[in-house]
Amino acid sequence: MHTTLFQKLSVFLLRLTIGWMFFYAGITKIADPNWSAAGYLQASKTFPDFYQWLLQPGILPFVNFINEWGLTLLGISLILGVFVRLGSILGSILMLMYYLPILQFPYPNAHSYIVNEHIIYIAALLLLSAIRAGRIWGLEHWCSILPVCSRYPALRKLLG
Repeated sequence: MHTTLFQKLSVFLLRLTIGWMFFYAGITKIADPNWSAAGYLQASKTFPDFYQWLLQPGILPFVNFINEWGLTLLGISLILGVFVRLGSILGSILMLMYYLPILQFPYPNAHSYIVNEHIIYIAALLLLSAIRAGRIWGLEHWCSILPVCSRYPALRKLLG
């Protein structure tokens, strides 16, 4: 399929802007020593037992770490255009974990019906994964031709 300059630019801008959003969300959590996912988890409406379980003192630090560094690394991945497929799939799972506790089916919030920003992020991330967006003005093309990718073809699939 021939990709036009406009298509490439559109994919690149989508990848870059979503990447920046995730990077900023993660890095601000890392920079704030008082940030915790506890408030979000305590307010869960769907699967409250599961989200309350995540509040346990032995689990909450791990949940906070996954949130802080997951968002930050996903942002870096999208901005640089490397490991976009893997990062996008993991990011979609993270967005689903954000969506479920606020969902009071079928309303994720007062102004949405089933679909809110988390569902849009999931759809955009899955699109970026499916179209190998890291190869469009990103580092994935360069990474995919490294000798290590030749030796380990499964790694090439993770890259995109």
